[in-house]
Amino acid sequence: MKNFNSQVFEKVEITAAAAEGKSLARVDNRVIFISNAVPGDIADIRITRKQKKFFEGVATNFHRYSEKRTPPLCKHFGLCGGCKWQHLDYQWQLHYKRQQVIDAFSRIGKIQFPEVLPIIGSKEIYNYRNRLDFSFSNKKWLTIEEINSGETFDRNALGFHIPGTFDKVLDLEECHLQGNNSEQIRKFVREFCSEKKYSFFDIRAQHGLMRTLTIRTAHTGEIMVIVQFFENDPEKRDELLSAIAEKFPQITSLMWVVNPKGNDTFNDLSIHTFSGRDHIFEKMPDRSARPDEPFGRDTDGEDLQFKIGPKSFYQTNSAQAYELYKVAREFAGLTGKENVYDLYTGTGTIALFIAKLAKKVTGVELVPAAIADAKENAELNNIKNTNFFAADMKDIFTSAFMAENGKPDVIITDPPRTGMHEDVVRCMADSGAEKVVYVSCNPASQARDLALLDEKYSVEKVQPVDMFPQTHHVENVCLLRKR
Repeated sequence: MKNFNSQVFEKVEITAAAAEGKSLARVDNRVIFISNAVPGDIADIRITRKQKKFFEGVATNFHRYSEKRTPPLCKHFGLCGGCKWQHLDYQWQLHYKRQQVIDAFSRIGKIQFPEVLPIIGSKEIYNYRNRLDFSFSNKKWLTIEEINSGETFDRNALGFHIPGTFDKVLDLEECHLQGNNSEQIRKFVREFCSEKKYSFFDIRAQHGLMRTLTIRTAHTGEIMVIVQFFENDPEKRDELLSAIAEKFPQITSLMWVVNPKGNDTFNDLSIHTFSGRDHIFEKMPDRSARPDEPFGRDTDGEDLQFKIGPKSFYQTNSAQAYELYKVAREFAGLTGKENVYDLYTGTGTIALFIAKLAKKVTGVELVPAAIADAKENAELNNIKNTNFFAADMKDIFTSAFMAENGKPDVIITDPPRTGMHEDVVRCMADSGAEKVVYVSCNPASQARDLALLDEKYSVEKVQPVDMFPQTHHVENVCLLRKR
């Protein structure tokens, strides 16, 4: 066991959860990250990669299974990279997500912080996503067993990319992330395209008709389907879209786009409406799911409608977005007199959610299309005290900007995974705002930014929220108060 030239370590106890959905073990103070085990397992570990400070490996033989395990629901678990914690009981998922926040703040931030509050779990741990993007490929992923069988397989696939590959796609037979409508639409499109012998996309050779399928759903019951073609074939395109519309009359918005680029993004392309509207509506919160929750002063700003177009960003777990925004609103502690800045506002969801409790809300976001959505949704909800700007945060968020738009009393910031630019952090530290509410999808970058703010602001509250059950990802909200 002590010979690190050996490729296998026997009867190793897995002791903790680690980053990227992996687990952690130690052999004579050597850290090993394991991709297919959970804390409490005892297993033989085959080393797959050696780094100077750590090893990576896989469990090849289990001597004891952990009590923290639970049977994975999906037949694709272990191949699909979307739900890496399906084999970990949900209560333990929550435990390790909260621990992830504590570890990041202790090891990266190295700042003083209060006891991290109990994590807010998701009521739905499956079928919680409102958007999924499926890829077409003529390079279906084959298992070792399929390859060794000698059989000939249909290599077309519609599903998710295998982790670590860009040209291999897992052909989904089931997915438990979005619900029955999504399942039925995906299966129908896959079968129809196969029967009609439509060519599936070859990402290496850059040819093929069918590229991606995007399905968006809302608590209102509305559905948006976007079919992305690589080649422009109007006859086949209309044949497929007509079949989808006939099979699923409940689809609110059926759209298509031709994308001949080297990547799947279509924000810079024209998207065409085949049938229905060019948007769907989402409500926050879903009152049908919370019939006993009263309206009142504590729920001011709710019962909002959001118009979602094909390029709009919206939190992918609608129900938990409501819980997340409630935490941000509570931490802000608004009385109606505050000038609030909402940095990295996206489509303005947080800004609009808290607007009725503030004097004025100023939202800033890089993407012009998102700001257009924010303005439209403010008008849709008859909210008059918001102002939105499209610009790079580090360029616009300056002392001159604050002089023009008023000194902020409260700053709410919800940056991307990489966190905030140093110039933004510096300006925030000098803003004089009494409170900062920092919403983050990455505790590591959040901890780094909090360390930079520590001279001017102390961390008063820390609240993790689980937005993505069955994954290692965790959202975290911090309340900072001016020292």
